Amino acid sequence: MWQDLDALTSSGVNSGPLQTDHFGTAELTPEQQKILIDIRRKKTELQLEIQQLKDELGEVVAEMEAMEGSGFAADDSKPTNKAKQTSIGRKKFNMDPKKGIEYLIEHNLLAPTPEDVAQFLYKGEGLNKTAIGDYLGERHDFNERVLRAFVDLHDFTDLILVQALRQFLWSFRLPGEAQKIDRMMECFAQRYCQLNPNIFTNTDTCYVLSFAIIMLNTSLHNPSVKDKPSVEQFITMNRGINNGGDLPRELLVSLYESIKTEPFKIPEDDGNDLMHTFFNPDKEGWLWKQGGRYKSWKRRWFILNDNCLYYFEYTTDKEPRGIIPLENIQVREVQDRHKPHCFELYAAGSEFIKACKTDSEGKVVEGNLMNKFIPSIFSSISQ
Repeated sequence: MWQDLDALTSSGVNSGPLQTDHFGTAELTPEQQKILIDIRRKKTELQLEIQQLKDELGEVVAEMEAMEGSGFAADDSKPTNKAKQTSIGRKKFNMDPKKGIEYLIEHNLLAPTPEDVAQFLYKGEGLNKTAIGDYLGERHDFNERVLRAFVDLHDFTDLILVQALRQFLWSFRLPGEAQKIDRMMECFAQRYCQLNPNIFTNTDTCYVLSFAIIMLNTSLHNPSVKDKPSVEQFITMNRGINNGGDLPRELLVSLYESIKTEPFKIPEDDGNDLMHTFFNPDKEGWLWKQGGRYKSWKRRWFILNDNCLYYFEYTTDKEPRGIIPLENIQVREVQDRHKPHCFELYAAGSEFIKACKTDSEGKVVEGNLMNKFIPSIFSSISQ
């Protein structure tokens, strides 16, 4: 059988044969149970706030490691190399989760085990939560084992279902594909029922109800959804999910009101991860870039950082106009009588990119920017 404390807040009496011994609340009065519910709600809110602070702290730590890793100490090159490689691995993960994990494993920064990768994702320091969700949702044996290990790191003991969901859904951003969400919610339901064995008759009930709560959150708080479901519609939608029987009305009403009053806090990746990428770059400056399809030259602001070259139209832009990964890329100077001080990036079988240095007025002039960028790029691609 099952029991959810939210169901007791309305009348203070059990609706059917609910089991309360698991929570040790059988002897509590209705008023005491309400107080206990409020305490647990505040506890969940504090846990979410603590996790948000940990996420922010992780971003600061990532910045500090990037700063430390950008300079070599002659007598202590290994730690700075490790910090630099860790920073590169995080940024690779945010751009391509699979390649990022492979990079970290290849450089012995992660053990090739689901448990170690799951711990890395769970801590989430400097990681894009959309990328975390994408990686966990992949249908590969290793990814699925990582997902199970990741879910097992969450402690849902004594949390009512909606509180557990709030905690779980803050640790990553749900992908858009229904099949990926399905696998994630199956793992969540198994973990929740493992830690709270007397709440639902089986994991299927927990799974279906969890999915229904997520759908309810979307329907109630998505501006594009015009017809908002009523509490009666939510109750009707969940009839028969409790091993063929119905869940108590009080439970479903309490879940509906909880989501209606306070939507899930969904992690928003608003580009801040890119801003961390451009913090403390290896090199930055104005260059002229030749287009690939149209061979015209345009002035762009370039930033070289962590084995990638980014270019912007203006220095104030928050997002780059383009990104040039430097893996398997070579750089060489080019003699061009029309454009002095040029260099190109090239790879076998691919188009090359030309650039040259300009002054503040946009004129091509002699200078040492090319001489600074080329060694920096060489250094970046040789790591």
